[in-house]
Amino acid sequence: MRKTSPPARSRPIICVRQKPGNRQQAIVSVGGLTLQAAIGRSGRTAFKREGDGASPIAAMTLLSGFWRPDRVSGLVTALPMRPIRQNMLWCDASGHPAYNRPVKAPFKPSHEELARKDDLYDICIVLDWNISSRRRDRGSAIFFHLSRPGYEPTAGCVALQLRDMRRLLPFLRKGSVLRVF
Repeated sequence: MRKTSPPARSRPIICVRQKPGNRQQAIVSVGGLTLQAAIGRSGRTAFKREGDGASPIAAMTLLSGFWRPDRVSGLVTALPMRPIRQNMLWCDASGHPAYNRPVKAPFKPSHEELARKDDLYDICIVLDWNISSRRRDRGSAIFFHLSRPGYEPTAGCVALQLRDMRRLLPFLRKGSVLRVF
C-alpha cells in the first residue's frame, strides 16, 4: 500500500450533514469534494446507545483503518491501515472488558466480524467514538466504511461508495476529524 503525506497543517474536517428529506442518508463534504453517504437507520442522535441504529452527532477523530487486501489494492493514504485477517473481530458486548475494541476469534461474546462476506468493511476507518473515553452501552464499532448499493442505511456508521472512499483517502490521516451535524 502506498502512502502519501498531506501538508503537516492539513487535517481536513469531513462534514456529514443529513440529506434533506432522508434521515438515513447524508451529504459529506471535505475540501472541494461533495459526496453522498449512508448513515444510521435511525438517523442521527446526540444520545447514542448501543444498538439504537443511529449515527452519533459528534466530532470524531480518525484513528486508523483496516482493509481487505484480497478485495482492494492500491490504496493511497497517510492514515495507518492494517490488513483484515479472517480472525479479526470487534467486541460489541457492552459488559465485556474488551467492549468497543478489536478482538480475535474465537471470541464468544457479541462481536462484529471485520472479514465480512459483503464488501462493507473492504475499507473500514475507525472513528474515535467511545474508544479513548469508553463508557458501557454508549455505542461500539462506529466506523467510516463502504456503503451498500443505493446508500441503504447503516447500523450507526457513515458509509461511502468505494469510488468516493478512494477519492477521499489521500487526504486523510490520523487526527483528521469526521463531524456529524
